[in-house]
Amino acid sequence: MRSRIVEAASHLLTDHGASAVTTRGVAQAAGVQPPTIYRLFGDKDGLLDAVAEHVMADFVARKAAEVAASSDRVDPVEDLRDGWFRQVEFGLTHPALFHLFGDPDRVVGSAAAQDGRRVLAERVRRVAATGRLRVEESRAADMLSAAGNGAVRVLLSMPADGVHSPLADDMWRAVATAILTEAPDDPTDAVTATVTAFRAVAPHVSGLSGSERQLLLDWLDRIRTTG
Repeated sequence: MRSRIVEAASHLLTDHGASAVTTRGVAQAAGVQPPTIYRLFGDKDGLLDAVAEHVMADFVARKAAEVAASSDRVDPVEDLRDGWFRQVEFGLTHPALFHLFGDPDRVVGSAAAQDGRRVLAERVRRVAATGRLRVEESRAADMLSAAGNGAVRVLLSMPADGVHSPLADDMWRAVATAILTEAPDDPTDAVTATVTAFRAVAPHVSGLSGSERQLLLDWLDRIRTTG
């Protein structure tokens, strides 16, 4: 019954926005009595939280499957780019959900949002392991996330024809220029890219104790910080 209610509310949210997710409307769509919703979800906000988590979890699960499937056959930079644009497209086609997840408190408490962050981190790690990341991994992930969310927010605020704006392409090029490198000519950039690549695989190096592995990571971080 809970799944049926969440599915019904998800369709209302996607098709008509958060204002359509009323207790009466969801109960009618799910074929249940309104008190059932209060019993299972507490109130409308509790229902919205469950719906947002359900839709986001489904999207993140598909992203995770894409990452697993592309591990050996897709260029990591292309995979990162494609994943970023799919995230932007998802926000544009699910504006109500995007606005729900615009609440930082909801993101912090969302297992699906945290899983999405891990999928992004894995995509970034793969790029770093090829020596093509010029900044630290978590910084790159933060920049990608900020650029994507900012692009979606601005595009959603535009008139209907704003969907044809080149803003998303411009934002990708800007963040890609800031975080990616092909073959650094500057020795300092080359060292940074190499250290970043080693830092990406260092946690998985076998034959080291936990303390030795942490010491290696500390050394790499020091080299990267001091240049």
